[in-house]
Amino acid sequence: MREFIEYIAKQLVDTPSAVVVTEEEKEGKVVFKLKVGESDVGKIIGRKGRSAQAMRVLLSAVAAKNGKRAILEVVD
Repeated sequence: MREFIEYIAKQLVDTPSAVVVTEEEKEGKVVFKLKVGESDVGKIIGRKGRSAQAMRVLLSAVAAKNGKRAILEVVD
């Protein structure tokens, strides 16, 4: 799942080398923290949060298929 988020994020930003995805387990859920370059945060979030929400929906679908729950956080 981490590679999936990383792939999508790298396609959206101008500097793919700045994309870093970390994961940690909290209360039975997997929390993915996405960090991108300062100038690319807006591209990841999208207009009215649509891009970030779409990534969260896709991540939830992939996680559910694997029998897990996942959360995506965009770190400033």
